[in-house]
Amino acid sequence: MKLSRLALAVALAPSLTLAAQPASHEQALKLSDTLITANRDVEQRSDSSAANTVFTRADIERLRPASVPHLLTQVPGVQVANYGGRGATYGLYIRGTNTSQTLVLIDGVRAGSATMGGAALQFLSVDQIERIEVLRGSRSAIHGADAMGGVIQIFTRRSEGEGLRPYARIAGGSDSTWERNLGLSGGNERTRFNLSAGLEETAGIDRTRTSFASDADDDGYRNRSLALSLSHQFTDAFEGGFTVLDQRGKTEFDNPFGNWGAPAAPYDEYIISTSTLWLDGRINDIWRSRIELGHSEDKQENFDKLFPGSTVNNSYRDSLNWLNTLTLGNGHSLRLGADYLNDKVRSSNDFQVSNRDNKAVFAQHSFQGARFGTELGMRHDDNQQFGNENTFNGALSYRLDPDNQLILSYAEGFRVPTFADLYWPFDGFYGGNPELKPEKSRSYELQWRSQLAPTTQLEASLYRTDFRDLIVTTSDFSTVDNINRARVNGFEATLKQELFGWQGDLGISIIDPRSRENGHTLPNRARRTLNLNLDRQFGDIGVGASFTAVSSSYGNGDNTTELSGYGVLDLRASWQASSEVAFDMKLANVMDKDYSRLMYTHAGQGYGYRELPFTAMLGVTWTPDL
Repeated sequence: MKLSRLALAVALAPSLTLAAQPASHEQALKLSDTLITANRDVEQRSDSSAANTVFTRADIERLRPASVPHLLTQVPGVQVANYGGRGATYGLYIRGTNTSQTLVLIDGVRAGSATMGGAALQFLSVDQIERIEVLRGSRSAIHGADAMGGVIQIFTRRSEGEGLRPYARIAGGSDSTWERNLGLSGGNERTRFNLSAGLEETAGIDRTRTSFASDADDDGYRNRSLALSLSHQFTDAFEGGFTVLDQRGKTEFDNPFGNWGAPAAPYDEYIISTSTLWLDGRINDIWRSRIELGHSEDKQENFDKLFPGSTVNNSYRDSLNWLNTLTLGNGHSLRLGADYLNDKVRSSNDFQVSNRDNKAVFAQHSFQGARFGTELGMRHDDNQQFGNENTFNGALSYRLDPDNQLILSYAEGFRVPTFADLYWPFDGFYGGNPELKPEKSRSYELQWRSQLAPTTQLEASLYRTDFRDLIVTTSDFSTVDNINRARVNGFEATLKQELFGWQGDLGISIIDPRSRENGHTLPNRARRTLNLNLDRQFGDIGVGASFTAVSSSYGNGDNTTELSGYGVLDLRASWQASSEVAFDMKLANVMDKDYSRLMYTHAGQGYGYRELPFTAMLGVTWTPDL
């Protein structure tokens, strides 16, 4: 089967013809109709086979989300389950997959914990973010391991143009919450830079309900952030630069399970950082090459005020990526690349193995014709622990007419077990399993994209994903094993409409995520979600509203506990008081809904973690003219 797919890829190799070059990565970051993450190079969103959502800096300032996970709830097919309040751990479910099955990139660098899986997006300041791209569906043939459910790429703040442009923002609101950000952007026709720093503090909320007396307090959160980006155009053909993002602080949380049956008062001190150095150049009329050198750190140290000592879990990731794009004319393009990744952990737990590397090569051919389009890609990974893994993807698009397009696609995915999955030391109750194999998936999707009218755009997807060798906890809770299979059937759609000056954005998702072993619905996945955003500008004043509805879900894999559905309404307003001063206001959960997305057990009873109640934030932004 794999040989036949390889033969098909060779048969599609194109002839060489010259074509125009696309915009650079740095230019594309400011545009809403471009996409970088799907094929790791700039393309028009309409040309990509991936179901995607893009948030620009303008979108972030309009929506004013409290955090990155909160912003992701606006994406159809994406669900976020929070352990309560800002800075809390969360669960991320893209098209029914779990947190560790989604790849997170920051400026092209893999972010996240190599011990526990997942990335600490709750600690990222939205004020330091230029752009977020969300891909729904597997992209392992391009990005490798962990991209089973999708890919989230976050780009740090970039220059606003030539000259010096300082900016400052301060906002305050409920629960003694304060947001402060200060930055300087600027440059000339060849060199651009942005430097910004921020401080976010909140007294927080009590994240649990019934629990130990030590948990009956508000759980605070403090985050200091720094972002720096610099790019320089060496010649008309070559550009280089670097980015740095650093987040560090402290977050408190409740532990209703206790410490060996006793009360606990725990908190985490963390450092999340990424840095990348890149060089992008046009070698000749058809060949463009990009080299990226990246480093990321996820350091988290857990303390307990009632007990001495701490638990340390630090991850370090070094990467080197080389991407080549050949624009071959007549609608053909070919992307060739090589990746190197080294994961290293330093932990207070004694892992048998704490270092591994992964080498990979990939190729993808794309064709865009007047009515037909094709995409065929393959990737070979050589993992130090798990050996060789081949993944494939393919797509066929057909344009019914100038306003309607169908896309049929197939994608494979896999996830390598984390160090904790493999080597968590047995403590008498639980331990890792060094015999684990990688998880694998196969996905099938049919998309319809339509421009129904000049002001009406519709996108819809029907998909199925089959998983095997899923890593789950064994029935006696003593370890984990590859004992589960699952499948997810789903439908999602987005509708964008302008009516009477109002900009509307509606997203819906319907999924059926089930274990193939017992037929139970996978836990913490709601079957139906709906998102609605409405915005309008009245001169210098803007108003908007967001409504999110989530159906009920099960709190455990046995489907014996159920979490009720809910609807949350947010309101927002902005006022451009002058060319230099702007005010913004956000009222979140204005109906003060009391709801939960995750369960915990205390004294044999099940309870739901608290989500944020009604909160209000008022901010002012100053951008002086120099």
